[in-house]
Amino acid sequence: MDLLGRKIVVTAGGTREPIDPVRFVGNRSSGKMGFALAEAACERGAQVTLITTVLPPKYEGYGQVCEVETTMEMRKTVLSACKSADVLLMAAAVADYRIAEPRTHKIKKDGENLKLEFVKNADFLLELPDTFIKIGFAAETENILKNARDKLKHKRLSFICANDVSSSDAGFGVDTNRITILYPSGKKEALPLMRKIEVAHEILHRVVELLDGTENRNDYKS
Repeated sequence: MDLLGRKIVVTAGGTREPIDPVRFVGNRSSGKMGFALAEAACERGAQVTLITTVLPPKYEGYGQVCEVETTMEMRKTVLSACKSADVLLMAAAVADYRIAEPRTHKIKKDGENLKLEFVKNADFLLELPDTFIKIGFAAETENILKNARDKLKHKRLSFICANDVSSSDAGFGVDTNRITILYPSGKKEALPLMRKIEVAHEILHRVVELLDGTENRNDYKS
């Protein structure tokens, strides 16, 4: 019970940005990695808030569950929950862009092409202080480690978990994952293929080290 008394916020699933009342722009995230993190944190004694776009497969064992849909909804809920939390595990796949003006009625087929204008969503992780422990995830298909390092530095994360989602055994919707953990100091740990609940415990073991001060939180390599 090495997280007893700690407050952990976990996000899961993929945000959905509405086009009209019927359609949305989304991604393939199943929420399974986030669910595993929430379940593992509860097992280790943490008080967990799970903020998710998809409901978990069972009713108990994930802490307090908050359902959201859009990136803006997730931002509001995450920032509110983090005010009293120790750690954020950002496993959700959050949309970088949203539709500028979602239609109030269903778009009808009219002409050969449909043009939609997108606007960039704000990166709300940057609204959290650097001293706050925030763990990110980089689901990539190419240049895995480079893209993850860029994300780690830009978002000022405590560490980031990178994985190749084009792999059939470590992508969206499967029960296994293979991650590489990258730290601001330049340290790198490649973990073998494991069940997502096992990956979750490996991640939380490193979170405990951050909380205990045995691993530097913000030792960014210039």
